[in-house]
Amino acid sequence: MSLAEATREAARRRPFLLGALRAGVVNYTAAARFLSEEIDGDPESVATALRRFAESLPDWEADDRSARVSMRSGLGEIDGVDEGSADEADPLLVIGDTALAPDAGSLTGVVATGEVDAAALAHALGLLDAAGVGVRAAGVTDEALVVAVERRDGPDAVRIVEDALDAVPSH
Repeated sequence: MSLAEATREAARRRPFLLGALRAGVVNYTAAARFLSEEIDGDPESVATALRRFAESLPDWEADDRSARVSMRSGLGEIDGVDEGSADEADPLLVIGDTALAPDAGSLTGVVATGEVDAAALAHALGLLDAAGVGVRAAGVTDEALVVAVERRDGPDAVRIVEDALDAVPSH
């Protein structure tokens, strides 16, 4: 594998670096040093390969998503939800054998309905992480996105998810 190929592959394995390259906000020398343990080459050559790779990438762009964001308090785990069956508790989120339903606990669910997808969820999760908001569970479908957080983080999480949906990076 050539140095250029190794550099591109290493950058693609780090979405934060790939996004920074697309946005044009990379210190190439520092990025090359960061990748130096993985790439066999001198930092100056790796920096040059990163610059060339960045030139080939599409510019960073973001899309505004039309979605309504609301908050559901009192989410908690419930038992006995079979995959594909409707349950009396009407869970808000089911992942594997775990279901979160209203009036069953102390979590808060942030629910966005409308133009949502995995990219919107990934961006929201990144912003929540950057803000120090711990996410207990999350999921997305064609028209709904759910993020479960601790009760005290609910209001902040709503604002963060709204902000995330205003500028979802396009790929």
